[in-house]
Parts: sequence; structure tokens; C-alpha cells
Amino acid sequence: MSRSLPWWRGERAKSTVLSVLILAVLLGIWHVATLPKVSTVTLTPERIEYLKLMGKDPAAEASGGSGGSSFPTLHQMGEVIAQNLSDPFYDNGPNDKGIGIQLAHSLGRVGLGYLIAAAIAIPLGFLIGMSPLVYRALDPFIQVLKPISPLAWMPLALYTIKDSAISGIFVIFICSIWPMLINTAFGVASVRKEWLNVARTLEVSKWRTAIEVILPAAAPTILTGMRISMGIAWLVIVAAEMLVGGTGIGYFVWNEWNNLSLPNVIFAILTIGVVGMVLDAAFGRLQKAVSYVD
Repeated sequence: MSRSLPWWRGERAKSTVLSVLILAVLLGIWHVATLPKVSTVTLTPERIEYLKLMGKDPAAEASGGSGGSSFPTLHQMGEVIAQNLSDPFYDNGPNDKGIGIQLAHSLGRVGLGYLIAAAIAIPLGFLIGMSPLVYRALDPFIQVLKPISPLAWMPLALYTIKDSAISGIFVIFICSIWPMLINTAFGVASVRKEWLNVARTLEVSKWRTAIEVILPAAAPTILTGMRISMGIAWLVIVAAEMLVGGTGIGYFVWNEWNNLSLPNVIFAILTIGVVGMVLDAAFGRLQKAVSYVD
């Protein structure tokens, strides 16, 4: 009779411990790199006035408290994270909104552009995968449009649409459609011929064959394309919002950089990474749910 291993000896527990150790090492390097110097610096009146204008403490600068570097310490980052998360939905005007509001705008744009792309890419991918004639007719257009950077479409979108928010949605649409389209077509074309022959033998209609035979068989590949598209969409929206401005996590990064607030920039970068990880994990679970073993 086999006995299950204790939880601390499992592979998941080991990988978790290793991840924590790597994080501790990285934080330790950060802490050491931002330690203050002990030297004393003599500041001129002009330098003192400049430091006050920049919101820094001249006394800390003179005593080496800044560490000789403007990079924030772990303590400063902790304060910034606590401050941003304590009231994430505040709204003090166009250039001063909480991180929750900024994320909501970005996720809204990503979600709308992504859903429009899925509504077009998945049916069209089915058609391409099921029809060699349609594949040969559309393949040249796909190969020409697929390599174009999504941000290259932004000037054209702004000129024709004349709305920055809708232009951002269009950029998400144009970058999301290709992985879904290609993976859907590949998944549909890769369905086993025996299954299709059985459906023909039973005189199953094409519509029912597509829904009950092809879709379940191609679902893992389709979800792979959707997962890739979501990763690209979340990547692109940050750059798009830096260009169009207004609201969104990308604009938040650019605005905080213009305000010379490096801790807020780092906090936004970490937030982007965490949200991207959550989105990818959600699609990963969905992909696992529709996968099957031969």
C-alpha cells in the first residue's frame, strides 16, 4: 500500500520554497544596493533650493541619506504600495486618479478590443480551417498584416477614428486577432479525419458537426491562441496608453515619470506584472479544463 508524501516534500511545495528564496535574494540585493552612504556632502544654497523644489530633504542628502542614488529603498516602496492600495479608487481630477480607476480603464479597453477580436477571429478561423479554398484565398492577407506592429496602426487609427479611447481599443483588436485566428484555423484543420468520417456516416449536419465534434476537439488549441492574444493585448495597452494619454495604467506610468516619482513608476510596473500573471493564470485554468487525454 503506497503512502502519499508529506506536503512539504511535494514538488509544488519545493517550487514554492525555491520561489520564496529567489524573491528573498532579489530583495536582499535591492536592499544592499540602496543602503545610504556614510559620507557627508556640503551643499550649496542653490543645491539646497533645488532639492526643496524636488521634494527632497536637504539634510538627508547632505548626510548621505539618499544613498548616492535616487532609486527607492524597500522602505520607501513599502510606503508607496501602502499609500496606493489604501485608497485605489480616489479621483482628484484628470491627472490624479487611483490605481484602481486606472486599471479599470485599461482592463475595459483590453476586454472590449479582445472580445471584438474573438467574435471575428474564432468564426473566421473555423471557416479557414474547414475550407482549403478560403485558406488559400486569405493566407496572403494574413501573412502581410500579421507582422505589423500594433502600435504602427495607432497614427492611422487616430487620424480616421479621431478618438483616443476608441483608437486604443482598435489597437487591442488588431493585436489580438492574429493568434486567435491562426490557432483556431490550425486546431480545426487538425481534427482527426476519423471523427469527421464518423459524423458523415451518421449524416450529422455540418453545423452540428462543427459544434459537437470540431469545437471540443479544437478547444485546447483555440484557448492557446486566446491565451497568447490576452498576453499580447495586456502588453500593448500599456504602450498605447502612453501614446494616447488620458487614463489607464500606461498613462499612469508615463504621468508618474513626468512627475519624477520613480517609486510610483516601479509600483505601476509591479501592478502590470501581477495583473498579467492573474490573466494568464485564468486562461491557463480554462485551457486545462477543456484539455483531454487521448
